[in-house]
Amino acid sequence: MKYSLMLFFIILMIVNCYAQEETRRKHLTYYEQRKSLFELLPNDKDEIIFVGNSITDGCEWSELFRDKRIKNRGISADVAEGVLIRLDEVIESKPLKVFLMIGINDLAFGYSIAEILLNYNSIISKIKNDSKATKVYIQSVLPINESFSKFKSYMKLSAKIVLLNKELQKLATDNDIVYINLYDPFLLNNRLNPEFTNDGLHLTGKGYLFWKELVEKYINE
Repeated sequence: MKYSLMLFFIILMIVNCYAQEETRRKHLTYYEQRKSLFELLPNDKDEIIFVGNSITDGCEWSELFRDKRIKNRGISADVAEGVLIRLDEVIESKPLKVFLMIGINDLAFGYSIAEILLNYNSIISKIKNDSKATKVYIQSVLPINESFSKFKSYMKLSAKIVLLNKELQKLATDNDIVYINLYDPFLLNNRLNPEFTNDGLHLTGKGYLFWKELVEKYINE
């Protein structure tokens, strides 16, 4: 019985490792697909670029705002380091504005807040150095709720989101750039408002319309 139980746990570990590797491979494949597409798309004058992970990826930004200058540079499952790696394409056109939201996957994948901030600093520095006229907006990481079952510890991750957003606000102040607090408006009872999501993490159409309301003044300023 003892050895059977031990064998069971060994098999379970192997299965979990395989599943994690398969998930990582799929994420990397999608990342490379999107990155290669972005590199081939034409640049336009006065681009306004939304950069981030699946939450950014899931929106048709130019249609939402009825503005062809607005470009989507979101990649599902991306992290801050991934944004940094592909940043040359983002700022190649010397965009008018960049709206950045990244970090939830970093936290879920086990990156420390210090590691995330290090990549954020590198992103900001590169934009300032290589595209001096570009205005950067740091958007807070959105809240989540317990409906998103892929995140094992909802409460622990939620606490980390709050800490990360506090550091991002400080980072924005230190670098004289705009911090947009999306976290609080999307909250209901200390959770992502279920009115704006159907899985506890990603947004429905109503969620994107609400996001638009919150950032529209920065698009137009």
